[in-house]
Amino acid sequence: MKKSILFICLAALLAACTGKPAATTAEEPAAQPVNLILDTDLGPDYDDVGAMALMHALADSGQVNILATVSSNKDENVVPCIEVLNTYFKRPDIPVGAPKSEGGASLTTWHKVKWTEALPANYPHKTAKTSDAPDAVKVYRRILSAQPDNSVVVCTIGFFTNLKDLLLSQGDEYSPLSGRELVAKKVKRLVSMAGFFPEGKEFNVYCDVPSSRVVAEQWPTEIVFSGWKIGNVILTGKKLVQMNVENSPVKEAYSLCFAEGDPDGRMSWDLTAVLVAIKGYEPYYNVERGTFRVVDDEGTNSWTPDERGRDLRLIEKVPPTEMAALIENYMMHQPVSK
Repeated sequence: MKKSILFICLAALLAACTGKPAATTAEEPAAQPVNLILDTDLGPDYDDVGAMALMHALADSGQVNILATVSSNKDENVVPCIEVLNTYFKRPDIPVGAPKSEGGASLTTWHKVKWTEALPANYPHKTAKTSDAPDAVKVYRRILSAQPDNSVVVCTIGFFTNLKDLLLSQGDEYSPLSGRELVAKKVKRLVSMAGFFPEGKEFNVYCDVPSSRVVAEQWPTEIVFSGWKIGNVILTGKKLVQMNVENSPVKEAYSLCFAEGDPDGRMSWDLTAVLVAIKGYEPYYNVERGTFRVVDDEGTNSWTPDERGRDLRLIEKVPPTEMAALIENYMMHQPVSK
């Protein structure tokens, strides 16, 4: 069967790019960089580290303006780890935040080697613990109120805790608008690593079911879902841990975790969402429009195809091995002097 022109072009691009880290790969900056807020649960898994590396690589090529990096996880090491990565990539002043409401989740890494403790112990950061960070809702409201209308992409690669709290927030010193009104005015779309399609239970949904339900029912803009199956077949990190670089928190996190398993690479759940949030789903994925619902108190989700639905779900188009090569190239990107 003949390959389409798209696949031929993409294969050529990957062949050109994957021979060396992204830091040495010239890439045309976007005409208008994406204004992005990243909301992460960094800690239970380590693909968040790769996702943040990818985000900073695209920022260095002018494709994204990182407005904030907030934690949806109350574990005390999350914000320090976020700051370690922002500082490593020469952006130490990116605003951070953490959830302050009751409920939500506080989950540490399930690896024997506590890489979320190792990174703050070995690399510079400003915030001692997650609970010292500003309220994530205040960070959202301050930043959104200052942006042009319909200009911000929110990417959540963790729990929906902060987004629920934002929707339910009231007017404040930053804006007289309610949270839902502020989102409707300022946010272009939400991209989420969440959901099991067409139906099932997925970690980011069931860890905070009440918040997942509020966002599914009340979020006023389009939501693009990168479901569990999308990232589960994209294995990355093997080339990263073999890089001849020292004092890299990205390499260290993957190396520590690889020592316990993942001989073929780690699943790239969060990385696919960040890639699509910044670069869009074309030419990497097809999409189906429909409606996402949280259908019970256990966090089970359903999906109903509907051409008039608010939501989109990613459907595989480019083979996983080609996506892995593209994504890992960004993961291997090295900091650029500012």
